[in-house]
Amino acid sequence: MAERSGQSCESDVQSAGSITGAARIPLPDRRGRSADRDVLGKRLGELARALQQESSSEEILSVMAAAAVELIPGVDQGSISVVHERRRIGSRAPTSALAAQVDGLQNETGQGPCLDAMYEHQTVHVPDMESETRWPKFARRAAEAGVGSMLCFQLYVEGDNLGALNLYSVRPHAFTDESRHAGLLVAAHAAVAFAEALKVEQLAEALTTRDLIGQAKGILIERYKITGEQAFSILDRASSRANEKLRSVAEHLVVTGEILER
Repeated sequence: MAERSGQSCESDVQSAGSITGAARIPLPDRRGRSADRDVLGKRLGELARALQQESSSEEILSVMAAAAVELIPGVDQGSISVVHERRRIGSRAPTSALAAQVDGLQNETGQGPCLDAMYEHQTVHVPDMESETRWPKFARRAAEAGVGSMLCFQLYVEGDNLGALNLYSVRPHAFTDESRHAGLLVAAHAAVAFAEALKVEQLAEALTTRDLIGQAKGILIERYKITGEQAFSILDRASSRANEKLRSVAEHLVVTGEILER
């Protein structure tokens, strides 16, 4: 799409080595002109290797968001939105305060392009936020916050858990067909890493849950001189009565010394 007149153009060749710390390689033009396909392919290869080296979910998501800003023409800022059980919306790895703020606006208003990307479409484009009519409450406040245009890609759908890559520009009409092409390639790599990040989180949560239940059982065994099986039965019954997850009941007992009651 055409840019507004009077805007200065940046250099055709930009340099950075933020993904892997390797030798500097030219990057796509920030103003949305065509990126070198060979350069983009090389950088995507570096991105894949960088993601394999990260061990924590937050590090994986941070690398993904930073790479999207670096590699996709027209992007100023980025973030990743996640929805758990189709209810709780969270912003992960925002590259700026503005990205975090606008993610919060989508959560607050219950509408916006990243939500549509997660639930309905693979890609959602907002050419000019000030004239956007699909999400009136969100668009007005996002434009007031300083967003000119947005581009969102669905990353992940697993049951009731969803994720989207959100890209922001302070300029209207910042994203071109080349932005979409590069964005789809980055999103494809990011989707794999996103799935891996979720597995890392789920494993960590499972280990924490196991430890909490073990500690709670130990408290009950010591307090009532009962077996481990009997202690687990007490926790399980408390979970049913309180309508809370077993982990929450165990954590409450470990922290307070009391069995959760509702």
